[in-house]
Amino acid sequence: MARQTLIPILAGFCLCLCLCFSDADAASDGSNAAQILKYENEKMDGDGYAFSFETSDGISRQETATLKHPGTPLEAIAVQGSVNWVGPDGEHYKLNYLADENGFQPQGEHLPQLEATRTA
Repeated sequence: MARQTLIPILAGFCLCLCLCFSDADAASDGSNAAQILKYENEKMDGDGYAFSFETSDGISRQETATLKHPGTPLEAIAVQGSVNWVGPDGEHYKLNYLADENGFQPQGEHLPQLEATRTA
């Protein structure tokens, strides 16, 4: 898949991910609609992208993507970022993530942790 095609697909995926974190209980009339307080977007000449935003309901997100091994059979995009939000329980959450040739790797205190196995 060409780089020019992959970047818009990833940007669309990122937007969908953001919508998943939005407040599902918001009034349908828009009275509780969040306002965008900050938005930055940078396209890096086909070699990646960077964006960040912050909304009035406590959601913030930043993400960067870089092209690895351009022009080779190993060409891939590595995406790194974080998202912060306030859950329905009033708790503040932060999710850091990396997505690259090794898959999606999320990290957050709220995520289940694997216990290290002990060897006798």
